[in-house]
Parts: sequence; C-alpha cells; structure tokens
Amino acid sequence: MFATFTAPSFGPVHNRPSSGRPCRCGTRHEQDDDVLGSPLDPDTYDYEAAVLWNAHAGPLWRRFSTYVRREVAKRAGLSQRRFREHARVSFAKVAEYQKRGAVHFHAVIRIDGPSGGDTPPPTWATAELLTDAIRAAAAKVRVDGPVIDGRTHTFTFGRQLDVRTIRSAAFDDGQELTERAVAAYIAKYATKGAETATGALDRPLKFAAELAQLDISDHARRMIRTAWFLGARKDLEHLRLRAWAHMLGFRGHFSTKSRRYSTTLGALRDARAEWRRAQAPTAAPQDGETTLVLAHWVFAGTGLSNGEAWLAASLEPAPGTEGEPTWTPGATS
Repeated sequence: MFATFTAPSFGPVHNRPSSGRPCRCGTRHEQDDDVLGSPLDPDTYDYEAAVLWNAHAGPLWRRFSTYVRREVAKRAGLSQRRFREHARVSFAKVAEYQKRGAVHFHAVIRIDGPSGGDTPPPTWATAELLTDAIRAAAAKVRVDGPVIDGRTHTFTFGRQLDVRTIRSAAFDDGQELTERAVAAYIAKYATKGAETATGALDRPLKFAAELAQLDISDHARRMIRTAWFLGARKDLEHLRLRAWAHMLGFRGHFSTKSRRYSTTLGALRDARAEWRRAQAPTAAPQDGETTLVLAHWVFAGTGLSNGEAWLAASLEPAPGTEGEPTWTPGATS
C-alpha cells in the first residue's frame, strides 16, 4: 500500500480546495501562489504546536510502525510472537514539508513472508486487511509532548490519511501504477527540503538576529523564531530546537526503511564505491582496498567574519543584565 500521513491543523491557512471552491479568503489561488500555506490569521495560528509537532514527528512514526504490526497480527488472529513466524510488515518512507511548514510522510507499506521480500505473503494478507490495519494504527498512535506554561501537548497524525493499493488504478487518473513509478514518486519528495516548500533556510542559524536580514516569508520567519526561542528552554533542550530551527523543528531522517524492506544502505554504498573505482583513470591504483579521493582544498580563514563579529558584539547583554529577552511564541513579529 502507498500511504500519506499528514499533520493536524494548527489554524486555517490559504489553500486550493480539491473541490474547486475558492480559499476561505475568497480567492482562487494559483498553484504557485506564494501565499499558499500561510495562515489566514497569523496572530491566532498555533506556531508553538506546529514547531513541536515537527520535533515529535519522528517518534510518532516509530510508534506507528509498531502499532501497524500489532493491528495486522490482530486481524490475522495471531499473537505477536506467532505473527513473526507467518509474515513480516515492512516499509520505506520519506518526509516532505507541506506549504504550511508541517512535515508529512509518504510510505510504501507491505506484508511479506516471514523471511522478508524474498518470500511470498500468506494468503490472508490482502490489500483490504493491510489498509484497515494502517487506518486503525494511524488513528490510535499518539506521543505525549511537553507541558509549556500549563499547556499539555499531545501529538497525533492529522485526519487526512490517504491509503492506496499499488498496482491498481487508484493513481494518475485511472492509470495503473507500478512499484517503479511509486519509487520515482517518492524520490521526488526526497529532494524537497524546508527551503523548497516554505521558502525557509538551507543552513542552521548562528544568531536569532540573522532572521531580520533574510529574504524569507513572514510565516517561515515566525516558525523559525518560535523554534529558536523554544530551544532556549531547559525542559526542551533534548529536542535541540535551535540546531534545527532552520528545518522548522524537524530533526528526523528524511528517509527511513525497515531493515528487510530491500537492499541495505551499506550494499548501496559499496555499489557506488565500486562504480567510482570503475570510472577512475586507468593510471590510478586499482587495489580493492584503496579509496581514491579527488579534492582541492583552499584555506578560507578562521574565526568569525567582520560582519559576524559585529553582530556577536551587538548581541552582548548590557552590564547587569543576562538571560534571553522576554518573548511569547506566536506573538506578532
């Protein structure tokens, strides 16, 4: 099955309804309209929950992968231990940023025989059974988040869940979709970062003051600023929100898979290394234990640039003051 898992709503945003109706703002936006994904009312948009959801999206997926195996076993009438003797659930997924800056996941989920993809699944493993198990697991899974200023955060997937059968006519206007086409479809999302979807950043921040000079959208700026200031809280330091503020709080791997879903990443690395050796000049050493590296290094300098040094000095606290400036997540920039 090919499934798409979305984030919940953090407030109404400008969009293009599939029904063809105009956006809530009354405009029919073009597909490349820069306003898509930005909040209708930024002052009421829940930036705090949006950033924290991104930060917990990885643990939420990991818990889902456990739940879906349990749901499949339950529908097969098997215990967890006996289920492993009959079948195995495996997946490959990629993370993609929506226009609003929330991460969602595209995943291929399948049932194999007990030894993985090289053995056929049992006869009871139908598309209907797997679809039902995916929907049940997605509805049940939740991750408890932090309590901030008396507000308890709990994270779940959004109500929009799309599950389709591969090798059916459920894709591309009735045209059958093969595994190869799904792989190409997922690869497209694997190349999209936060900077592509939301116009955010492609590198970490050094100082919050950098945001004022960056050519990014107001929505991306507020997402990054929220992550930055939440990252100053001691009770959230395990989330490393400052290090990942440029990714809007998401710090998970863009792509993961079950160990037995297909070939291993180590095998792929070996194949790439072998290909590079084959492309190397014939005069280069061909010893199988040798890795040929072609590189050119130029000394660029040490320490901060003049601009960075000035910015660091300007951010030094005044004598007698210390700590972070007072700021409320979601406040108007």
